[in-house]
Amino acid sequence: MPRTLDSTPRQDGFRMPGEFEPKKGCWLGWPERCDVWRNGAKPAQKVWVQICTAIAQSELVTVCVSQAQYENARAMLPDTVRVVEMSTNDAWFRDSACAFLVNDRGDVRGTDWTFNAYGGLNGGLYFPWDSDDQIAQKILEIENLDRYRSPLIAEMGGIQCDGQGTLLTTEQCLLNPNRNGHLSKEAVEQQLRDYMGVEKIIWLPRGCKFDETDGHIDDLACWVAPGELLLQWTDDESDPQYEIYQEAYEILSRSTDARGRSIKIHKIPQPKALEWTIEEASGLDDATGTHARVAGTKICASYINYYIGNDIIMVPAYDDPMDEPAQAVLRTLFPKHKVIGIPNAREILLGGGNVACITQPQYAG
Repeated sequence: MPRTLDSTPRQDGFRMPGEFEPKKGCWLGWPERCDVWRNGAKPAQKVWVQICTAIAQSELVTVCVSQAQYENARAMLPDTVRVVEMSTNDAWFRDSACAFLVNDRGDVRGTDWTFNAYGGLNGGLYFPWDSDDQIAQKILEIENLDRYRSPLIAEMGGIQCDGQGTLLTTEQCLLNPNRNGHLSKEAVEQQLRDYMGVEKIIWLPRGCKFDETDGHIDDLACWVAPGELLLQWTDDESDPQYEIYQEAYEILSRSTDARGRSIKIHKIPQPKALEWTIEEASGLDDATGTHARVAGTKICASYINYYIGNDIIMVPAYDDPMDEPAQAVLRTLFPKHKVIGIPNAREILLGGGNVACITQPQYAG
């Protein structure tokens, strides 16, 4: 039987891999909340099928589905995708599922952060979140893997690791009073070192504008190799994101990683900001405790929010002039991968995130 351990990953020699490292599988939830996903979640479910079908060409895909939606999901998803019944509150598995860790002997374990739906009762996006806080433990038990449980309130969408001891995050997210206001910065850093197995933490002050998750790093920057980062970018000084990108670039340009290397920064063009339409907003049910989304609300669109598998990269597409240039950047950085644009990624974005946010990679030992 898998155990919940009293030690920490760092003590036991486990580390968080970089997203570019080999994977055994990928875990997703299934969208169904009618107060988060418009039109009964049917448009979003169709996009889920596209994504799962493509990732299943690269590694095993498992989709966790409620009892009410099991038959529907099983019928919609291909036979190459594993479907398991699981109670959840929503489908953001990058944030609610476990972070899979590895050691040098090929063993795999998982870190289970405390989850409060992006802020709990102080600006959180939905209530309740108790089932989501159980997802990580359930997945680790299914996979028969040992678990580390951290009291830190965190989501992996807010954390980027290079696999060689360096972690990138934002103060806006992890130091937010609605996450860890009761802890000092030093205490948060200790939790990150202990439960991610890292040595150095690079802090950016904030994430992108219009991001519901309080500045997750996965819309702004990501590691593409040890010592190399991909940063979203615009040269338009009037753009609301311009100052944020400049600030991040300056900090990262002066930073070194855990091994003392200067960081090479690649840039990827940003898409234009999107807005909820009247038609889209009218497709949502009203519900107490759910973040309100109304026509005209701006949405944080990003190409950084992609999923990299063993053979493929799933990147959001928005019918934007920058879709192809962004994919070209990824093809250059990952020449051995097939880059696949998701043309209806807007449907995921309407729920509050994108491709990275709904996928949790299970790293290979």
